[in-house]
Amino acid sequence: MERIFSRRNILKLGAGALGTGVVTAGVGSQLVSPPKVIAENNISPDQALQQLLEGNERFVNRKRKNPHQSYTRLTEVAKGQKPFASILSCADSRVPSEIIFDQGFGDLFVCRVAGNVATPEEIGSLEFGSLILGSKVIMVLGHERCGAVDATIKGAQVPGQIGSLVAAIQPGIEQSKNQPGDKLENACKANVRAQIEKLKKSTVLSQLIQENKLKIVGGYYDLDTSKITIVS
Repeated sequence: MERIFSRRNILKLGAGALGTGVVTAGVGSQLVSPPKVIAENNISPDQALQQLLEGNERFVNRKRKNPHQSYTRLTEVAKGQKPFASILSCADSRVPSEIIFDQGFGDLFVCRVAGNVATPEEIGSLEFGSLILGSKVIMVLGHERCGAVDATIKGAQVPGQIGSLVAAIQPGIEQSKNQPGDKLENACKANVRAQIEKLKKSTVLSQLIQENKLKIVGGYYDLDTSKITIVS
């Protein structure tokens, strides 16, 4: 299969977009400097996932190493980033990725939005994190007692742009109907699966998956224990 979305093509696209003002200065500056920012992480997607889960296990067992949190690390990654994993997480203040996975500066490429929904902007960000920065795994991380999912189940009338989140969560709610067990937990996990399916429809991400350069998985965070379990 012809590699339509090659790094070279993406870099050319980014350079052209800079001229028209489409790409922001922050993103564009990375796109036109490939030697400094394109990651060649020497780990597999499975190893990247294992690294995430081991970090969470350390956090759960109160054996944190607090890696890559020194001033030296800060100055190192100021020159370029090579995150090994990306997280699409809920914006909930109780679910800070770097803490619950016991990681530090430059380790995780994190997108946070209420309900951990895969909007076009979030998908584009994760495409960038995987294709350009070299992230090897994307985890869609839902959590226990998610307020956004709960509001969607209850059909809450919400003002402003909050309704766009409810609409994005609704497909997962539909999939969880009639399942035995806790209704909210089922819906939270179903929402994770629904967002994974949206991500897999990305031509950029699906190509990386086919080439065994990326894995997309679901996670469920227990607010009471801080334990993350894989959502299949």
